[in-house]
Amino acid sequence: MTLRLTDTEQEALRARAEVEGISMQEAARRAIREFVVRAEHRDSVAHAATLIMEKHAEALQRLGE
Repeated sequence: MTLRLTDTEQEALRARAEVEGISMQEAARRAIREFVVRAEHRDSVAHAATLIMEKHAEALQRLGE
């Protein structure tokens, strides 16, 4: 995989990696892992909310009246 960054993005990544004491590659890998975990969590919460809304649709409708 090749990751193409703008000059600004590359400089920001380089600076952040330096502050963290890690390589730019490690900083990018951490960001990708965090992105995936957050997306999976968001999907899980959305799925749980849908299940709850379906199971308690009648009660939720009564609360809205």
